[in-house]
Amino acid sequence: METALKIAFATTDMETVNQHFGSAKSFAIYAVDMDDAQMLEAAEFGELSQDGNEDKLSVKIDLLDGCAAVYCQAVGGSAINQLIAKNIQPVKVHEGGKIKDLIVDLQNEMKAGPSNWLAKAINQHKSPDPERFNQMEDEGWDE
Repeated sequence: METALKIAFATTDMETVNQHFGSAKSFAIYAVDMDDAQMLEAAEFGELSQDGNEDKLSVKIDLLDGCAAVYCQAVGGSAINQLIAKNIQPVKVHEGGKIKDLIVDLQNEMKAGPSNWLAKAINQHKSPDPERFNQMEDEGWDE
């Protein structure tokens, strides 16, 4: 799964998205590509309230480093800004959204033609085409 994207889900039961980003007690992190999904990690934080304490966000955002997206029930403006700055797309889902169903939806979107954030994430995780310089030479360029 070398081209897989890392996707995080705010969850307490590892089956449904049932947490607000800022107060999430745990995240399930998956590697997802068009045909497969594998759980990579389950990270737990303990009890956190929705108290406006910005310090708790940095720990979570650091944990999500390398993730293309985080699925959660809600996310505050400050968290959105910090996530976007790290190229992590926050995705709001309805309460009780099943992780397996969200993964299938994401895979179907990958196959059908990804949205803007997903296309950007896929391109960031691709290796550069080794033929790109040959193609440029074939086009011819003047210095």
